[in-house]
Amino acid sequence: MSTVESYLKPEVIRQISRLDLRAQFVVRGFFQGLHASPYHGFSVEFSEHRRYEQGDDPKDIDWLVYAKTDRYYIKKFEAETNITGYLAMDLSKSMGYTYRQEMTKFDYAISLAAAICYLMIHQQDPVGLVTFDTKIRQSLPPKSKRKHLGDVLSLLTNLKPTGETDIAHSLSQLAAMLKHRSVVMIFSDLLSDPEEVFKALYQLRHRQHDVILFHILDEAEVTFPFDGMVELEDPESTEVLKLDAGSYRADYRKEVEAFRERYRRDASKAGVDYVELDTSMPFDKALTEYLINRRTRF
Repeated sequence: MSTVESYLKPEVIRQISRLDLRAQFVVRGFFQGLHASPYHGFSVEFSEHRRYEQGDDPKDIDWLVYAKTDRYYIKKFEAETNITGYLAMDLSKSMGYTYRQEMTKFDYAISLAAAICYLMIHQQDPVGLVTFDTKIRQSLPPKSKRKHLGDVLSLLTNLKPTGETDIAHSLSQLAAMLKHRSVVMIFSDLLSDPEEVFKALYQLRHRQHDVILFHILDEAEVTFPFDGMVELEDPESTEVLKLDAGSYRADYRKEVEAFRERYRRDASKAGVDYVELDTSMPFDKALTEYLINRRTRF
C-alpha cells in the first residue's frame, strides 16, 4: 500500500487519536495524491489562483504556474479569495453505527469536517461549526485565525452522537441564523424524510447560500452483507425488525439505491452539491468534490 493510500484510508486514519493530527494526515495525503494524479496543479488553483477564462486580461496569467502545470491560471483578486464556510454536523444516534469498519459514520464525518476546516483556515477562509439533532445544539461563529482551528477541532473531538434527529427543522434554523452568503457543508446519514429535508435545503438556497451535502452511510447500510436470520434495531426508536437477510437483500439494495437516487435527483434540481459516501471509501473522493464545488463558484 502506497503512502498516499495509507493517508486516505479510514482504517488507518482511525488509529490517530488526536483530531488535529488526523486532519493534517488526511490533507497531506490528499495533496500528495493530487500531485500524482490527473488533478495535478489543482492544489495550486485551490491555493491562490483560478483558471484563466475568456475575457480575462492575458497580462494577469501567472507564467510560473503555467510552467509547472501546463495550464493557464491568473492570480485571484483579494475579493475572490475568501469564502465563509459552515460545517453542519448531525448528532443523531444513527450516526454512531458501524458494522465492520474501523470508523463509525460519525467518526468518518468528524474526520472529514476536521480536514476541510484545516484546509479552509490555512487558506485564511473563515469557517464556523454548528451541531444539531432535533435542533441546533452548539455553534461557533466563523473565523479564519489559526487559533480558531483549535477551537473547532476541540468541539468536534468532544461531540457524541445521541438521541433522535430532525434534520429539516435544524437546517431551517440554520437558514434563519445565517446573515451572509456562505458555503454550508452538511455531514449526515440523512435518515429522514427527503421531502422535508429538501424544503429546508431550498430555504438555504433561496437565501443564496451554497450547499454541499455529504451523505455518509456505513458500508453495511449500502451492501447489506448479512446472512441468515438477523435482528435489525433502529438506534433512535429502538424498534427491532427480525428477517431472513438472504431473501431480503435484493429488495433492500434496491430501496437504498432508490433512496440515494432521490437525493441525487432532488439535489440537482435544488442546486445542491451531493457527495455520496460510505465508510469504506478513502477520503479523497469527498475532498475532491469539495474542492471542485468550491472552484466552480469562487
